[in-house]
Amino acid sequence: MYYKQYGNTEMKVSAIGLGTMRYDEEDIKAGRLEKCAEIPLYAYEKGINYWDTAPHYCDDKSEIVTGIALSQVKRSDIYVTSKTNLGTLDAGDHPTKDIFRKRLELSLDRLKTDYIDFYHMWCMLSLESWERHMDALYGFFEDAKREGLIRNIVFSSHMQGNDIEKVVDTGKFKGMLIGYNALNYRFRQSGIEAAHQKGMGVVVMNPLGGGMIPANSDAFAYLAEETDLTVPQAALRFVASHKEITVTLAGCTTKEHIDDAVKAVENLEEKPAKEIVKEYEGKGVALNNLCTGCAYCKGCPKDIPIPKFMDAYNQMILTGEQKAIEDRLDNHWDISKEKALECIACGKCERQCTQHLPIIERLKEIASL
Repeated sequence: MYYKQYGNTEMKVSAIGLGTMRYDEEDIKAGRLEKCAEIPLYAYEKGINYWDTAPHYCDDKSEIVTGIALSQVKRSDIYVTSKTNLGTLDAGDHPTKDIFRKRLELSLDRLKTDYIDFYHMWCMLSLESWERHMDALYGFFEDAKREGLIRNIVFSSHMQGNDIEKVVDTGKFKGMLIGYNALNYRFRQSGIEAAHQKGMGVVVMNPLGGGMIPANSDAFAYLAEETDLTVPQAALRFVASHKEITVTLAGCTTKEHIDDAVKAVENLEEKPAKEIVKEYEGKGVALNNLCTGCAYCKGCPKDIPIPKFMDAYNQMILTGEQKAIEDRLDNHWDISKEKALECIACGKCERQCTQHLPIIERLKEIASL
């Protein structure tokens, strides 16, 4: 395993981290949690010492599964994370310290540990969201750190690079978790560079673009050129090779997934982001315009299934054929393009879009086909 230093700390973390949101769905539903725990234990055998979990993952069982595994290894060998925000506390914008403490203690109990290495202020979609969370929660994070319940205060974000820079500049966080991949690197590059320069650790989620990259391997074949890697492995390596990025999370369901991820960072060569981007510039299609399928645009007041429409629009970007949109809607989603006509242009979806895509215009375009 290839290891990197986490920001300006002395912690050495594996370049591949275990994302624990993809434990086997059937095993989770059947209550076979010990079997699921074989995945982090196998990751440990392969040298992966950074395990990322959260409330609500895997039908709210991820922390429990991860805790089963954590209790079977030397605690100091693993860096484990968890997360909270106003949504998990379910107390509006004014939670109490007791409410925060109960949420944290639940995570600690499930993880079978008395401290969490990295505790995230979770899922900051915008500067406005971040400011609300800072006002409501940051003091509680500081209290928990003073008590030794958490070791490092970090944040998770879906903001654009320039907004991330503003958060980084506050100096309030030891590191951050951010979506970054071969689809959206232009949107986020300035943010990871700013964090690295500030001495922060940078952990990346969604390195495969929400499955978009493996599902369209021909369009991303350029990532694997002159290597013996598969396209998914090459996509992981693309992220991990950034000098500014500390950990690349891989969501693993099987041991084979772990083997694939480990292979992706064998003999890793780190380069500055600007060099990597220059190396790949002009290759592939206009990939930064693709929807990554995060589904934060859900909740349309007219019940338009926006993620499905954006997925269909992706097919046109990937193939260059407008007909691919209708084919996707008809044959994959069984949705009529006429549903897009119901858009009232309220803007809710665009405000929630982590990539700031022109969703309203795309819906109009789809409706006019």
